[in-house]
Amino acid sequence: MAEGSEPQPNNPLSRKLNKILETRLDNDKEMVEALKALSTFFVDNSLRSRRNLRGDIEKRSLAINESFEGAFRDVKQQLDAVHADIEQMSRCCTEMTSRLKSARDQTSDLISKTTTLQAESQRIQMKETVADAFISRFQLKPDEVQALKGTRNGPISETFFEALSRVKEIHKDCKLLLRTKQQTAGLQIMEAMALHLESSYEKLYRWSQGPGGTPRPIELHSHDPVRYVGDMLAWLHQAIASEKELLHSLLRNSSSSTSGAGHCVRAGRRDAVQFSKHSKILWHNDRIELPPPDLSPTESLRETMSLLRDVLTCHDASVIPLDARQADYSRIISCLVDPLIQMCSMSASHLNASDMAAYMINCIHQIQSTLAVYEFTDKHIEMLAGQTEAHLDTLISEQASFILARSGVGNLYTVYQENRGQRVALSSLHGMDPQSVKDAMAKFDKYLSCPDSLVMPQCNLLRTTRLRDTVHKRAVDAVCATYKTLYDAIVNDSNKYPDVKTLVPRTPDQVTSLLT
Repeated sequence: MAEGSEPQPNNPLSRKLNKILETRLDNDKEMVEALKALSTFFVDNSLRSRRNLRGDIEKRSLAINESFEGAFRDVKQQLDAVHADIEQMSRCCTEMTSRLKSARDQTSDLISKTTTLQAESQRIQMKETVADAFISRFQLKPDEVQALKGTRNGPISETFFEALSRVKEIHKDCKLLLRTKQQTAGLQIMEAMALHLESSYEKLYRWSQGPGGTPRPIELHSHDPVRYVGDMLAWLHQAIASEKELLHSLLRNSSSSTSGAGHCVRAGRRDAVQFSKHSKILWHNDRIELPPPDLSPTESLRETMSLLRDVLTCHDASVIPLDARQADYSRIISCLVDPLIQMCSMSASHLNASDMAAYMINCIHQIQSTLAVYEFTDKHIEMLAGQTEAHLDTLISEQASFILARSGVGNLYTVYQENRGQRVALSSLHGMDPQSVKDAMAKFDKYLSCPDSLVMPQCNLLRTTRLRDTVHKRAVDAVCATYKTLYDAIVNDSNKYPDVKTLVPRTPDQVTSLLT
């Protein structure tokens, strides 16, 4: 290059120098920081220092890295110690888990038995509470029994009358049991209370006689029909003679009055004979007549109802005041209806639930039909209606179960009820799988095509069309409700049934329309 000539603009060295000279250090923070760091150890700007600058920088970098390495070595040692502690803790946890699993396996049977016993204990406590409440309402306390018994000829205190009132209250409450399915218990309690009443009245009668006593009333021999009728006729003979003399002296010229008196005497004699027959029936009810094959009322029940009609008809024609007649009606009907219901229940005790329900419905209907034509019988008819309703519920339940069991739906509903609370798809359960549902619905379709094929014989033996229709309608309602429950469960997406339209082709409304 000639002296004094300008450098070529394309010279690489020139470009680098120009680039360095054009660099603004105040905008390059990294360069500024690097120069600051360099100024801490580059203090002598000599030729030797400039030549050794790279080595000094590398030594300083090495020193810094060694410092980092030492610091990280300490960290690593601490981490190794922590790792060792964690491994030891892990081994301890594994050992504890193993021990806990072994202990759980050993005590699982004990826990299961304990849980079962606790549940059983709760059930027993509940039963004990119910039993205590039942006993407190339908049984006498020991001191009340002692107050009723007392000594044979001892005095009668206020506690005796309180206990007697308690007996009457229990006897009245037993009628509530007769309207439920606890009829056997109700009848037994009523019988026990009747014995208490009888012994109490006898004691009260002896107490009222006083030390000397009075003539024994002829009603004490009502259990012996022959003697009772004989005593009644003897009393009538004596009463007629005295009344005849009195009437002749008072009404010598009134033949019509004498005739009327004779009619009253004859009516009294007829009532006495009829009630002697009634007494005979009640006191000989230990020879209970078994229900006939068609579950209709027994011959003894029909004869008793015929007797009751005669007594009520005769009483209805009497001229006694209305209040007295109403009281007599209530007393006569109460003396007959309760023993008759008890007799029917005892005669049906060997029957199954369906036969017993149909038989009791027919017997109660016979009694209701007899009472319905007379006045002052509304209270007793209402009580009988309650008992009929209880037996109807039993028969309806049996009829609905009969249909469900034979139409294929019953098994599905049983599986559904047993697994209703579990969070599992019904289609995965045995007995509710798609094939089981399909087979059950095929059987159910056969029932829908001929609903009368699954009517229990007991339903057809009911004496009235109204009751037969009631049983049919309410049983069908129960079947439709069961089908709707299953239908809703099957079409629910969470139960994962495939092609539900094929599995359950009929909607609940369609089933209801076919059955009603």
